[in-house]
Amino acid sequence: MVDAAQGVLGIEWIDGKSIRFLLGGGEEDAVIEEGDYEDEAEQEEEEDSLAEYKVSRDEVMRMIGTEIAKMHLADIIHGDLTTSNMMLRRPTASTPSHLVLIDFGLAYTSTLVEDKAVDLYVLERAFASTHPDSEPLFASVLLAYGKKMGKEWAPVSKRLDEVRLRGRKRSMVG
Repeated sequence: MVDAAQGVLGIEWIDGKSIRFLLGGGEEDAVIEEGDYEDEAEQEEEEDSLAEYKVSRDEVMRMIGTEIAKMHLADIIHGDLTTSNMMLRRPTASTPSHLVLIDFGLAYTSTLVEDKAVDLYVLERAFASTHPDSEPLFASVLLAYGKKMGKEWAPVSKRLDEVRLRGRKRSMVG
């Protein structure tokens, strides 16, 4: 909450962990090498962490897709979607675990399909760099996103494909 006229900024403590940590991406400054993710001990640790939150990895992916879609349906673009900017709030006796998007420092409002597609592309690249071998995870995110977006998903999906092509060309050319 921000009330500029009154000079008030509301913040909240999120009792939970980052999605990066819960998906085995390590601490916020850790670097994961290709293939490291598949280490059995790490995978068991991830499952133990998620079990504490009473959710599966698939449920977390659905939460991510759904929350991003809600944000995009409100024409809010995050600008820095990474698994470090998502937290899973611990369940309580009365509420289940739920996903919280954080760090809206680069956020803005936009009705443009391009901006929504770029937001998703940034997250896709973040998944690839932080969570090697995560293509199926991101596919689950997009499935949930598309379901929540409804008829607005088709143009975003098409534009996401175009953004991916531009990104590949940029990385090949330099």
